[in-house]
Formats: sequence, structure tokens, C-alpha cells
Amino acid sequence: MSAIDPHASPWCLFGAVMRHCRGSRPNLGLRRAAEQMYTDFSNLAKWERGERVPPPDMIMRLDQVYGAQGILTALYATLERLDAAESEQRNAGRYRGNSAYCNGDDDMERRAALQFLAGLGTLGSLGISGEPLRQLLDISLGQEHRSLEDWDLACADHLHALRTRPPAQVATDLIIDLYALRRQLDTATPADQIELQRSMAVLASLHAIVLTYMDDHGGAMRWWRTARQAADLSGDLALRLLVRCEEAGHGLYGQRSPQAVLELVRRAQQLTQDPDADLMTTEAKALSMLGRHDQALDTLHSLHETADKGFAPDYYGFWTPNRIYFTESWVYAAAGQELAAETARSNVLKHNRSYIHPVNADLHRALCTVVQGGIDDGMHQAATTIDALKPSQRVRHITETGHIVLRAVPRDQRDRPSVAEFRKVLAVEPVRGG
Repeated sequence: MSAIDPHASPWCLFGAVMRHCRGSRPNLGLRRAAEQMYTDFSNLAKWERGERVPPPDMIMRLDQVYGAQGILTALYATLERLDAAESEQRNAGRYRGNSAYCNGDDDMERRAALQFLAGLGTLGSLGISGEPLRQLLDISLGQEHRSLEDWDLACADHLHALRTRPPAQVATDLIIDLYALRRQLDTATPADQIELQRSMAVLASLHAIVLTYMDDHGGAMRWWRTARQAADLSGDLALRLLVRCEEAGHGLYGQRSPQAVLELVRRAQQLTQDPDADLMTTEAKALSMLGRHDQALDTLHSLHETADKGFAPDYYGFWTPNRIYFTESWVYAAAGQELAAETARSNVLKHNRSYIHPVNADLHRALCTVVQGGIDDGMHQAATTIDALKPSQRVRHITETGHIVLRAVPRDQRDRPSVAEFRKVLAVEPVRGG
């Protein structure tokens, strides 16, 4: 069976989704599917390869036979809307001499279609990478370019959304703005390009973070690369450092090994001669994960000395003092220093901006209990904390912290019933990315 490249065209994406759905059904080969569709199997083969477009009257039946649960019907309608919008726009440009023209209704149709496609690609609900969206979203023509101030506001809005909304919703909105920004960069003046690269670096970083939340580490790492490149092109040293700090910090949540994260910290520190408090928070946590608790505590001490001298928060609002409290909660808990960890946890609860840090601070408390020998109590605390979350809240940053608690249990104690019960809680499917 030859591979289908979903990047090639929108209808190749449709074909790739078709094949994935059919492949997910036991013993549903092309010939058997064709019999149930009352068509020749060669037609199905051409549709799956994106060589031909299925006729509209076949789509509902196709959805049923392939067990797509409405996905093929919705995707077909979406791609038809995109085709119609693009055709209308070409005609408008031909008659008005303006290829960027489109009417309000057409723009609404296009945006609705893009939102569907962005959600499909980013969530990976069909096992297909979000990469085809890099090309499909280029179909979104005719959007008016935004001012630099509007892009700054968009960055702030998406950062707020990241802290307050479900990851899937944030990812969908981000991918649309990222490609609108990409298109604007293509036609911007050299001076504006530098400014727009700043927005690209921030939005790409936010998208990498949300994909990490959704357990799509491969996609996240590609977007981190985009964010670094954009930050470097902006020439803004503070932004270059910020992106690398964020990449290293979020890498701790199952994306990279602690050793690799420490290497990212080392490379980032080479950009500046001054000690960076944000990098120190990541370094302390990575050392803690490696069991190098004395070094982690030393780094925490250096972090306090650096923070006490004062530092300017980043322009976009990524950094907050709560990061210091959160790092204290993590490092002290892993070292079994209960009183210091509890003080830090209280500070986290006072200064949090999202639900993730407070939940993880509760898991740090469970970690400290386990480190001190209270395995059953720690497992119960951790299980209660995660079990209380909605499915949309079980992001990778929380489930990975749960695994840190689990790994703190001595090997000869991992057959205890309380440990088995916590494993079941962690096994509940978290929110996923694509």
C-alpha cells in the first residue's frame, strides 16, 4: 500500500483521513469496502490517493462504511467550502483587480472552515499530523493585515488563554493566527518583518507549549525550532533568551530527558553574561529529577540571590514570581524537606494564574510524603488530586508530575495496592494532541 502525502492537496488530506478510518476497522479492505459502497474498488483507491473527489451523494454512505462517525462528512463539506471561497476570491480579484478582496460572508465561511481543519489537525484525532495545516491554512487569503500593536495584543490574549482555557481550543485559535501572521510576514516591509518576527516567536512558543500540554512532543519540538528561528531573526536578545528558557522549562514534562534539558540551559546561558533566574528554575528542577538534590538546593539558593537583586519581567508576561515558589515546592518536596515545601506550596496557591501550578503543588506534597516513607498516604493524595480533574485538565504537565511521584516509590515497594491504584488513575486517557 503506497503512502498518501496529506501535504499534497486538501483532497489528499481527505484521502489520508479515509484510509486511516478504513485501516482502523478490522478486515475492511478496499474490495470489501467497495462492495458495501456499491462502487468499484478502483474508485475508492483514487479517492484515498486524492486523485479524484468523491461525488457528494456518496459521502454519507462512505462515512458509514468507513466508520468515520461523521468526520468524513464534515471534512468533505469543509473542503468544499474552502474550494468555493478560494474560487470566489479569484473571481473577485479578477473583476476588481484586487486579489485580497473577499466579502464578509465569504470570510466567515473561510474562518469556520479553517477552525474545523485546525482542530482536526492539531488534535490528531485521526492519527494524522497537524503538518498539512501548514499548507491548507495558506488558502486563507484576503485577511486584512493587522497592525503591530494588534499582534502584541494577540500574543497577550493567547498567553491568557493558555492559562485559562482548554488546550484544544487554544491550539485551534493559535494555528489560525500563526498562519495569518506567516502570510503577513511574506509581504511586510523589512522594518515590519523584524517586529512581526517577535510576534511569531511568541505565538510559536505558545503553540509549542499547548502541544506539550496535549502530549504531542514531536509537534512541540518543531514549533520550538520555529520560535527560536523567529526570535533570532528579530535580533532581540531578551526574546531569544526567553524562548530558550521556555523551551527548556517545558521540556521537563516528558519531552526531553533531564540531561538534555540541562544542556539546553547551558546553551541558553551562553547568550548572556548575567545569571538568568528563569534558567535557574529549570536547572534546579532538572537536577532534582536526576536525584542530585544537593545541587538542586544550591541552585535554588543562587536563584534567590539573583532574584533578590531584582530583575525586569519579560515584556509578554511569561515570567511571574510564582515560578520561584513553584520551583521551591518541587525541589524541597523531592528532597523530603516538608516544612519548606509546604511554605512554598502555600505561596503557589496564593500567586497562581492557572490551575496547573496549584494541582502540581498538591502533587509535590504527595511526592514529599512518598520520599519520607509514607507510600500509601502519598499514593492516595496523588490519586485524589488527579482523579478530581476534568478530562480536559489532565494535561501532560500534570500527568508527568504524577509519574514523578510514582517514580519516587522504591522499586521493592511498587507492587503495593496503593501504587497499582494510582497507576490506574494515571492510565486514564489525558488530553491529546496531534
